[in-house]
Amino acid sequence: MKRIHLFEFEDLKWFPNWIRICMTRLIMVMHKKFNTSEDMAKLLNKLIKQTNTTKIIDLCSGSGGPMLDTISHLKNTHKIENVELLLTDLYPNLEDAKRINKLNNHIHYRTNPLDATNIDADVKGILTMVGSFHHMKPELAKKILIEAQRKQQPICIMEINKKFPIILWWLLIPLSAILCLFITPLVKPLTVKQIVFTYLIPIIPICFAWDAVITSGRIYRTDDLDILLKGLGNENYTWKKGVIEGESEKIYLTGSPN
Repeated sequence: MKRIHLFEFEDLKWFPNWIRICMTRLIMVMHKKFNTSEDMAKLLNKLIKQTNTTKIIDLCSGSGGPMLDTISHLKNTHKIENVELLLTDLYPNLEDAKRINKLNNHIHYRTNPLDATNIDADVKGILTMVGSFHHMKPELAKKILIEAQRKQQPICIMEINKKFPIILWWLLIPLSAILCLFITPLVKPLTVKQIVFTYLIPIIPICFAWDAVITSGRIYRTDDLDILLKGLGNENYTWKKGVIEGESEKIYLTGSPN
């Protein structure tokens, strides 16, 4: 594989969760810019029709990512009224969970940690991972795929890839930090803590910029997915991968029982 698995702040156990939450809220802003929810809805619409499964289990949800808007697209554009969403994370955002759990009976944020590589047996539905699969090293990434196929659970994975030469990585870190300053006013909810540690004490821009750039080296491209899928797929389960072109390249992988 050509991917480079350098560390990201978000993955570190000791990393303060309040900073992680601020960063995941910034990521939500970026997903809106890249129209991730619309593309996810199209992929999920196909899986729902293929599998007759309307419950979606989102892994590594952070602050909700694009999945809240994805559900709106499924209901309003694709006319799937009975779709349900369960948001989960290894480090649950309890503040957003409390807010989300009050809003809609069809959307729930699980407050207990859920490890995407070791999913509880009672957690069943279409698994989704949006902008999070790259957090897994190859052995863990393959384990997720193997378990989805073994349990006959549908899965939909999407990664957003900004294409640029690796030699430019280090130049993009300061540019990503500056970008953080511009998109922070779009964050919802925008807290005093997010403002202070962005503009007065710039801890969030530094961490966000590092993770944003390192992510590009960690993403599983289509050739990498071929390696992960080696030995998988049979008469009972089908894998499909592809690329959605646009302002940013979206790489996707879906798996579903036949």
